Amino acid sequence: MEEANQSVVSEFIFRGLCDSKELQKFLLLPLSALYLMTVLGNLLVVLLIITDSHLHSPMCFLLANLSSVDFCLSSVTTPKLTTDFLKDNKTISFGGCMSQILCVHFFGGGEMVLLVSMAYDRYVAICKPLHYSSIMNRLKCIWLVLTSWIIGFVHATSQLAVILDLPFCGPRIVDSFFCDIPLVIKLACMDTHTLRLLINADSAVLATTCFILLLISYTYILVTVRLSSKDGSSKALSTCTSHITVVVLFFRPCIFIYLWPPSITWVDKFLSVFYTVITPLLNPAIYTLRNKEIKNAIKRLIQ
Repeated sequence: MEEANQSVVSEFIFRGLCDSKELQKFLLLPLSALYLMTVLGNLLVVLLIITDSHLHSPMCFLLANLSSVDFCLSSVTTPKLTTDFLKDNKTISFGGCMSQILCVHFFGGGEMVLLVSMAYDRYVAICKPLHYSSIMNRLKCIWLVLTSWIIGFVHATSQLAVILDLPFCGPRIVDSFFCDIPLVIKLACMDTHTLRLLINADSAVLATTCFILLLISYTYILVTVRLSSKDGSSKALSTCTSHITVVVLFFRPCIFIYLWPPSITWVDKFLSVFYTVITPLLNPAIYTLRNKEIKNAIKRLIQ
């Protein structure tokens, strides 16, 4: 009984995206290319905003932090995913697995709060334009970013604390390409039904709170835009459309993975790839294509 209460599993085994070796070899190049584009795209956004004085605005400051989070979130899982395509035995140490869980929820939770901060910035800019510079000052922006990191850290550590206390004595096969709580918790040598409910409730509270705040912000924005002049409304809608697109791309996979009842395995894997690989790439692309200031900064850099 004493031995069963100890974590005797020293490593976990990933099943990966698929069982076919041919398909794994086929996916190696495109996923590696996507990760490279994610790294370059997000670093380009960060460097542009740091070096170009025209981009030293609150919105661009928050955007630079979003790109940093996206870069980190993708780097937690994608390099391991691509290198595992070349291996028959896809293993990860117990410590590595716990680190993945911590980082995915740290950066994922932080990004949720950061998206709310960006919605708040747009709300102030569009609904209270005369007070924008006084409300969205440098100190306020720093506190908004710090708040996102703090909430992400508290969320991640609370989730990890529950997992670390569980006894893992086999089996050790994770039916995915990275360690995530819904799959790892199934491997514990005890009944985890209550713990799963608590963990899901933790994630649900954070995701739902952020989503409601986003809905409130964009509802106010859209109402204000509807009552404003045509020129101002078209510019505001153009800016908000990119924000809303990013929010939808980020939250939809999260809702299905963490808040929806257990579904088909390949669907969960596809959503996990979208959440950890595709979305961090799309975010800088969406913002740069729809943000006139950043497009002008790129033109100045090229010239």
